[in-house]
This record gives sequence, C-alpha cells and structure tokens, in this order.
Amino acid sequence: EGSLDAKVMFIGEAPGRSEDEVGRPFVGAAGKLLNELLSSSDMRREEVFITNVVKCRPPENRDPLEDEILSCSHFTNSIIQLIRPSIIVTLGNHAGRYVIEFLGGSRWYGVSRMRGNVYKVTLFGKETLVIPTYHPAAALYNPAPRKALEEDFKLVTSKYRELIQNEAKAKERRRTLLDFIR
Repeated sequence: EGSLDAKVMFIGEAPGRSEDEVGRPFVGAAGKLLNELLSSSDMRREEVFITNVVKCRPPENRDPLEDEILSCSHFTNSIIQLIRPSIIVTLGNHAGRYVIEFLGGSRWYGVSRMRGNVYKVTLFGKETLVIPTYHPAAALYNPAPRKALEEDFKLVTSKYRELIQNEAKAKERRRTLLDFIR
C-alpha cells in the first residue's frame, strides 16, 4: 500500500495477525514502530510504498517458507515493476534474501551481516539502492535490533535526501537548458 509514485519501497516478510485481520501491511505493533521510524526519517507512510514478500499469513506466525515466497513472487515483482522505486528497504532476512539474491543475483549472507550497507542492484532494468535491515518485529522486545534499525533508518534518510537533492538539481539543469534554448 502507499504511493504509486513512491521513491522508497519497504518490503517486509509476511502479514501478522493484525495485518491479516485488516488486510493491510504493518498495522500491528511492528507497524507502529515502522511509522515511528518513518516519521524520524522525514518520510510519511503515504509517500512510500509498503508490501511483503508473502501476501498470506503463515500458520502460527512462523517464518515464510521459500515455496511461499516464490509462490507470491509474481505479485512482489509486479509491484516493484509498477512502482519502480529508487530505494528499497528490506525488512527482515527473507525480504533481504529475496530482493538481493533471487532478484539481484548477488549472494545473501543474512540480515545481521548485510544490514547497515547500501547495495546497488539492477531490478527489472533499473538500478535500485537496496538497504537491508531488521524487521521491526525483531526490535519490539530486544534493544540491539532496535538500535540497528534506528541506525539503518538514518542511512535510509541520508540516501532519500540525497535522491531528492539530485532530482532538484537535475530539474534545475533542465530548466536552465530550456531557458537557454528559448
């Protein structure tokens, strides 16, 4: 859900109980934390796009299986192709592996090893910055992932601001060129 013009997309793992009941991603406790992190990053939920690699809630809230992720991959791929985000933030190990390894063709070493970095990945013909981090649910009761999430969102903020500045500069160059041509 979110803006079809989103520059930033967040991809989680699977719906939890609250999300399954409401039919929207990240509306429970993990969603509340995600909203706080978005707010601290100068982004509004309405400006970004939020989805999951698995669209149905796994039984017992277990981790999604690879078969389930691959069964939903055509939905995830279609959403990425439709939105064409410049930045994708993967929330959790399964989302990170799907985007970086399955779609991007690079080796995935686990979220704890790969978080805190920015990876340039070509997705459906577009170079996209991918920033893996922990799933907000992991940070609800454990301070270590929460601190890492907050650090990673500072990185997301930095890349988002850089993107906005570069777009503004490009727009100004086009305007200057048009003025010159006229």
